[in-house]
Amino acid sequence: PITTESDRLQGKVALITGAAHRIGAATTRLLHQAGACVAIHYRHSRQGAEALCAELNHARPDSAILLQGDLLESDHLAPLIATAVAAWGRLDILINNASTFYSTPIGQITTAQWEDLIGTNLRAPLLLSQAAAPYLKPQRGVIVNMVDIHAERPLKGYPLYSIAKAKA
Repeated sequence: PITTESDRLQGKVALITGAAHRIGAATTRLLHQAGACVAIHYRHSRQGAEALCAELNHARPDSAILLQGDLLESDHLAPLIATAVAAWGRLDILINNASTFYSTPIGQITTAQWEDLIGTNLRAPLLLSQAAAPYLKPQRGVIVNMVDIHAERPLKGYPLYSIAKAKA
């Protein structure tokens, strides 16, 4: 028989960081429509995340949960993974989508900007992936790190962002 994408994602569990808006929300909806249960991570976008979670749970009850967390707090990353696993007993997909993006012109870069941009765009995806690996391995799961063109073509005035995305 022919296997469809929905067949492959039925019963799978995905954790998407930065899932409340834009590409994160679109990715979350796509995975959900294909049959996956989704853990919707957000940092400050509570209203958007709650609306998305309600929408998805209305379409398919008990198929979406919310995970709030600041990805700059490294000791909170493994618990995010554990909460997603606890909800459905497994983890099949980790999508590192959350991102911080703002200008940091050379000569004006601060340590706080370094910590924020490198922490969100590089360190957090690495540590989340490391925490997720033991749960993904039995399922032959996947990790997707979202990047953009500025990983290959640095954007003038955005060196920290471009560095972080190039290394992700």
